[in-house]
Amino acid sequence: MIAPRRGDDNAQLDRRMNAPLDSRQLLMFCVLSRTGSFTQTARELRLTQSAVSHAMKALEGDVGCRLLDKMGKKVVLTQAGEQLLHHAGRILEEMHLARESLARLGKWGRGRLRLGASTSVCQHILPTVIRDFKAKFPGHTVTLEPGDTPAAVSALLRQRMDLAFALEPGNEPQLEFRQLFSDELQFIVAPTHPWTRAGRAERDQVPRQNYILYSKSSLTFRLIDRYWRQERLALNTVMELGSMEAIKELVKLGLGVSILAPWIAKKEIEEGSLVALPLGRRKLERRWGILHWRGRRLTLAEETFVGLCQAACAGFSAKPAGSGE
Repeated sequence: MIAPRRGDDNAQLDRRMNAPLDSRQLLMFCVLSRTGSFTQTARELRLTQSAVSHAMKALEGDVGCRLLDKMGKKVVLTQAGEQLLHHAGRILEEMHLARESLARLGKWGRGRLRLGASTSVCQHILPTVIRDFKAKFPGHTVTLEPGDTPAAVSALLRQRMDLAFALEPGNEPQLEFRQLFSDELQFIVAPTHPWTRAGRAERDQVPRQNYILYSKSSLTFRLIDRYWRQERLALNTVMELGSMEAIKELVKLGLGVSILAPWIAKKEIEEGSLVALPLGRRKLERRWGILHWRGRRLTLAEETFVGLCQAACAGFSAKPAGSGE
């Protein structure tokens, strides 16, 4: 017979020490530490005394040290046992909390919905959608992370977000896009701008304007840049801002021209403080919709949210999806 090598013994010991502890043994250990009696512990847990005794021997084998001492008829903890008890109580408490959390999640109408959307969508579309959603699912926790389409795509791919109300991102094979509506980007100018009096933008004057545009990192900026490259025109003077509200205020003051979707400036256009004009004979359109992981079946709450978004966008100042554009 060949005696086992010391290296094999050490490897087996390492495997035992790294193996997860048995939660049932930890429960018996905690009860035994309180009762100080195998008999009482077995009675409380409705087990045999031998089952408790064998479980404690197995636990000592797993941790590699003695946890219990006998003082007469009473069982007491060793120093190692006291150390384990400190951790075992917290482990069992965390397991209990995990079960409670999952039980609450399993109850009807409870859960979470992690959303992403641009600041414009957050301001103009989602308030009523979230209000109606909470009326249907009062037990759901809703979190909303404002951000442009590239940020939403990144959050979805990292599974930090469930749904995103965003622009169609293009080549993202892992994501599915459910179109809600399309809009058209137009020049937004002050009422005093010469184009307002003319009722249209003069093509030869397009490169001469001062432009106040939304963030260069946004998908909208890239669409605008590509549009004018195809038109063989350059927007020479561009001020970049990260706030639609700030852009509108600067345009009102006559400090430049912006390119926005009219629904973002609907209030200002209706009151006459801003004017929307077509970019030219060729339109620049965007598609808005809901993004989520491709192939993932949406929950009832998520499907309800999508439906509420569709309803909110149906009467929107943009062409709804499927209008034959």
